[in-house]
Amino acid sequence: MQWNFVFFFNSILLGIGLAMDAFSVSLANGLNEPRMRPVKMFGIAGIFAGFQAVMPLIGWICIHTVVQYFEAFETLIPWIALALLSFIGIKMILDSFYDSDSLEESPRVGLAALLVQGIATSIDALSVGFTIAEYDLSMALACAGIIAAVTFGICMAGLAIGKKAGTRLAGKAGILGGIILIVIGLEIFISSFL
Repeated sequence: MQWNFVFFFNSILLGIGLAMDAFSVSLANGLNEPRMRPVKMFGIAGIFAGFQAVMPLIGWICIHTVVQYFEAFETLIPWIALALLSFIGIKMILDSFYDSDSLEESPRVGLAALLVQGIATSIDALSVGFTIAEYDLSMALACAGIIAAVTFGICMAGLAIGKKAGTRLAGKAGILGGIILIVIGLEIFISSFL
C-alpha cells in the first residue's frame, strides 16, 4: 500500500462507517443531557474517537501476532456489543422513569458509562485490523488517526443534534435515548449473522 489519495479516501470512509454507532450513541447522550456543556461534549467525542482509533490498531497488532486467538474472539463481538448497549439503554430508560420532569435533574452520562459505550460502539472496529493488515505501522497509525478525527467530528454533530432535540423532548429524551442504544445493540448483533 502506498501513501496516496486512495489510502486517505479509504481511511475517511472507514472512519465514517465505524463512527455511525458512535454517532447514534452520541445522539442518545445529547438527548439524555440537553444542557451538556461544550467541554463535556469534547470529552465524549474524544473518548469515542480514541476507542475508534485504538480498536483497529489492536486488530492490526493481532493480525501481525496472535491471529488464531483473535479469530476465536471475533465471534463474541456481536454478543458483547448487544449486552453492553442493552444494559446502558435499559438503565437510561429506567432512570427516566425515576427522574423528575425537570431538565436540571436529568441523569448525567458518567465516565464509567462513557467507557462502556466507547467499548461497545468500537469493538466491531477490531475487525478493521484485517482490512489494514497490509499497512506498515506508520500507515496503520495514520489510518487510526484519520478514523479518530472523522469519529470526533461525527460524534460532535450527534451530540449537538441530540441536545437540540433533547431540549424539545424534555422528559421523554431518556426513554428515546435508551431505545436508540438497545436498537444499535440489536443492529450490531443481527447484522453479524447476515
